[in-house]
Amino acid sequence: MSFISIRKIWSSIFICLAFACMNITSASTLDDLVSINLDGGDIIDEQLLDFYGENSFFSISDIPDSVWKKMQGKSYHENPYIKRSDLSYIRVLHCDYDGKIRLGEMVCNKAIAEDLREIFFILYKNKYPIERILLADNYDADDDIQMGANNTNCFVFRYITGSNFLSYHARGLAVDLNPRTNPYCRVKKDGSFFVQPSTSKEYCDRSNNFVYKIDKEDLAYNLFISHGFTWGGEWKSLKDYCHFEKEINQL
Repeated sequence: MSFISIRKIWSSIFICLAFACMNITSASTLDDLVSINLDGGDIIDEQLLDFYGENSFFSISDIPDSVWKKMQGKSYHENPYIKRSDLSYIRVLHCDYDGKIRLGEMVCNKAIAEDLREIFFILYKNKYPIERILLADNYDADDDIQMGANNTNCFVFRYITGSNFLSYHARGLAVDLNPRTNPYCRVKKDGSFFVQPSTSKEYCDRSNNFVYKIDKEDLAYNLFISHGFTWGGEWKSLKDYCHFEKEINQL
């Protein structure tokens, strides 16, 4: 591991300790933020950051009615496995590929909500580039479309690609991060190559160097692993380089 990578990890540890000592978001501050009608993807300017404080933009709440309505028939379908009360709505800040600070939003399982808030807080403080963090419903919960748009996301009720088994995304226990340059790559039984998003075949060769590549020296990789997630880039039968999932025994 390079000196730069080690320095980043230690920097993240100190930020993590500071994060643990903070009262991140009070109910009144969260209500104030909601009242100014910020949407996922909005640019957060210095005036807003100075007035509310950056920590106030990292929030966890029950899913608002407006978001729940938006999810119906898209990311959420009636099922016996996961219900509204199992899920949380989180907001975070992130730096996009142009260095602008944007508001991100995500639905996840309550069991990992604190993990994600802490991970994305540290990524933000390190100016880790994430192009967008929007609800999957903005893309009709279509995996190829939202991955092609490089959308970082969590909850979508769906099955594992090419199988009849529920994805960890279906329980809100998985995150896909910067998927366009970190695609899902699999050799099918007929020998053909399946890539998702379909336009990202060039990024399946991880021996190449390119920007926004997740590998074992990457800050995001180390943060997710330290919070008990596993990485799809280490799977044997296929590779899902954007994918981090966490097993929760009681679920």
